[in-house]
Amino acid sequence: MTITIDKGSRPLRAKSTPAAGFFGGAVTVRSVASALADRPEPDAASTAASPPAAKRADTTLTVLVVVPTLHAGAADAGALELVRILAAAGHTVIVASGGGRLTDTARAAGARCVTLNVASRNPLTMLRNAFALKRLVRAHRCDLIHAHGRAPAWSACLAARATGMPFLTTWYKGFREQNALKRLYNSVMARGDRVIAVSDQLADLVHERYGTPWDRIAVVPLSIDIDRFDPASVSPDRVGAARRAWGIRDTRRIVLVVGRMRRRKGHHVVVDAACQLKAMGLKGFVVVFATEDQDTHYAAELWDRVLAAGANDVVRIAGGIDDLPAAYAAAAVVVSAAVQPEGLQRALLEAQAMGRPVIASNLGAGPEVILAAPAVASDRITGMRFPAGDAAALSAAVIRLFSMPETEQQAIGARGGAWVRSYFDAQTSAALILKLYAEVTARQKVA
Repeated sequence: MTITIDKGSRPLRAKSTPAAGFFGGAVTVRSVASALADRPEPDAASTAASPPAAKRADTTLTVLVVVPTLHAGAADAGALELVRILAAAGHTVIVASGGGRLTDTARAAGARCVTLNVASRNPLTMLRNAFALKRLVRAHRCDLIHAHGRAPAWSACLAARATGMPFLTTWYKGFREQNALKRLYNSVMARGDRVIAVSDQLADLVHERYGTPWDRIAVVPLSIDIDRFDPASVSPDRVGAARRAWGIRDTRRIVLVVGRMRRRKGHHVVVDAACQLKAMGLKGFVVVFATEDQDTHYAAELWDRVLAAGANDVVRIAGGIDDLPAAYAAAAVVVSAAVQPEGLQRALLEAQAMGRPVIASNLGAGPEVILAAPAVASDRITGMRFPAGDAAALSAAVIRLFSMPETEQQAIGARGGAWVRSYFDAQTSAALILKLYAEVTARQKVA
């Protein structure tokens, strides 16, 4: 598997892109950052973490990580993973976020957490956040700023330009670009001194959309906790508890969909596929959506769809999962039906680590995530892929999997586990990110 990208490079042109949609008037990021650097800082809510220690004269770094929240989702989990990597390497990590249930976990992992409403898309709030981040950079003598998410990236970009700090971004998924304003809003994620993509699929997207040179793009795949997601460590009692939590007390096969309930993730495609499977007469299955967003408008829309089709006996919309390994172990297959590029989904890696076959749309996972025909021979597959938005193709994939002998399904799961353990381990990701940080900060010192 190719972890780093080297597809040639082309000269990087200095470019000032208008930011009129966010800061008013025909201004540029460069001009706003220049003004931010010169202006006195306004009063704001306290953003101090703990008083910084004197800067050490060795290779340790102080990194400011900016993420919308520390609650759920790819960016939140990615920021937490980054905290663990940096803290384990002896670096200091400050996390600016809107907070959430993972805040205590981040602190326990070694982060200094600062509460700041960096998830806001309000231009004035984003500008105030830029001032607050600039204060953090100077107070803690940070070496670089790493943004996870678009709204915080705008504030982080301004703060980085105002303080002369290296600015990095991480892409966890593709973003829709319905119009010029949306494209401008998304573009901040391609403005980093280095742009990190969690998959080759996303790296290609960044390069194609924004012309970002390959020498500024790095692919650092997600990693998962192999020890936690080990099928041998999950007892039958835990599996039974997961099934009972979903109200499934019989032997029906579970088609599991994990993650936030967003239209871009294609939950409606899964609902349509479930309805088709029932109409075709498939017995002994149930689709479970395990999500913390079951009270959203989209969730209500999905349930109306289920009721209209009379499929409420084969679909469950459940709450969040406390025991993810047991949930995967209870499933017969884990599905992602994303209708937008989703990059590298942690749930698909975790499911494969747990020895479960996976089925994903071609936008839900690239070929480096799921080994599927025709890219590999049938005796090497770890799952199946189908065209995004095609419910009939998804239902056909489920039927094909369920029609296989149990031993063949188990073999698919076993190959998935071996694949993930070989290519998505924490040590590989940590080494890549630490090497990248060293390169960026070394270049900054030379400049």
